[in-house]
Amino acid sequence: MEFYFNAPERLQAACRLAAQALSGGERVLVYAPEAELATRLDRLMWTWSATGFVPHCALDDPLAPDTPVLIARDERVPADFHVLLNLATECPPHFARFERLLEVVGTDEAEREAARNRYRVYKSRGYGIASHDLARTDG
Repeated sequence: MEFYFNAPERLQAACRLAAQALSGGERVLVYAPEAELATRLDRLMWTWSATGFVPHCALDDPLAPDTPVLIARDERVPADFHVLLNLATECPPHFARFERLLEVVGTDEAEREAARNRYRVYKSRGYGIASHDLARTDG
């Protein structure tokens, strides 16, 4: 599990992490259960980089089987997805099914407190957690 905290722009950081995993040959399921958040992420993934985009679609899209990054609003887990990028306030109910879990935490205090709660849940279940301060690095 990896926590990326102090993200000045949380969705930008999510796009960057999805692109990095994709460049490493991994397929990524982005868990964004709130409709508005899923829509904002979808738009941003089309435009976030001037030199490219993150090939993605919704989990229920007909192109989903051939798309490396899926945005999901529910707990379905397609085959061959080993990376979960969580954008929900709570722990994803299906996080244990994945080999890697990426958490992106912004600078808003309510968001940070929710992340602390998720961190405690993962730690209490015995998961090792790596933390990355995005305010001190390029990502």
